[in-house]
Amino acid sequence: MKKWLLLLAVLLLVGYKAVQLQHGKQAGNNNTPPATTAEQVQGQPPEQDAAKNELTVHVTENQIHEGDLLLVNRDIPVPAGEPGSEAVELYRHKELLNGFGLLNNTIRLSPSLAEKFSAMVEAAAKDGVNHFMISSGYRDENQQKELYREKGADYAMPAGYSEHNLGLSLDIGSTLGEMRTAPEGKWLTANGWKYGFILRYPKDKSAITGTLFEPWHFRYVGLPHSAIMAEHHFVLEEYLDYLKQQKTISVTVEGRKYDIFYYPIAGDKTIHVPLTGDYDISGNNTDGIIITVQS
Repeated sequence: MKKWLLLLAVLLLVGYKAVQLQHGKQAGNNNTPPATTAEQVQGQPPEQDAAKNELTVHVTENQIHEGDLLLVNRDIPVPAGEPGSEAVELYRHKELLNGFGLLNNTIRLSPSLAEKFSAMVEAAAKDGVNHFMISSGYRDENQQKELYREKGADYAMPAGYSEHNLGLSLDIGSTLGEMRTAPEGKWLTANGWKYGFILRYPKDKSAITGTLFEPWHFRYVGLPHSAIMAEHHFVLEEYLDYLKQQKTISVTVEGRKYDIFYYPIAGDKTIHVPLTGDYDISGNNTDGIIITVQS
């Protein structure tokens, strides 16, 4: 009898432990999410990851005619409006006159362009080149008409077709002599691109630009565009055609990586650029925009 009672007690104890074990498994299942849920928590859906790695840029058709890369020549006029209206008379702003002189008191530049020019002149001074002078900057249409009437088509552009009406160009001289032989002219030709400036009308590109050699006329386009133009010996017409052909360009300048994208524009639209980073937008003044992303 005692044996049967002992056996019964053992059976009851084993059954109780089994119930506890099964209950524990169920509790564990209730507290642990399924494997698919765990995977969803670890990462977002692929389309959201892709969205995090691109720029969404809303552009208008007007932006074709805004920016530092606008093409202006004998065939393509300055955009309507007053693109250089922020220009000021430099002699009234002594804080902008750093390391260079003025031919007269009529010279006008935008403060931002004057500051960029000053930074370049400061760099030249470190190389012992320090006799710069600005002989012309921004001109309004009336000033351009007067110059065209005085000098004629061999020397000046008609009003509305000169880069000086755009506000991104300046004529630079040297107090030591003509720019084609002066140290200032040689230094700018060799180094201006490092500061975003290009010699707009080189001697061997007259057939493309439609303008004779002007060793004094420099145009601001900004980095990295000036670096690419210097490397390939492009004038602005050639560079903009190159962008349209390539569509995308990647370049590293002084340790900084840039990706450049060309997009044709017809009306307002949203553009998805396949990169993120600081970016600039410029139109080409004809049919598209250039987005430059620095990463």
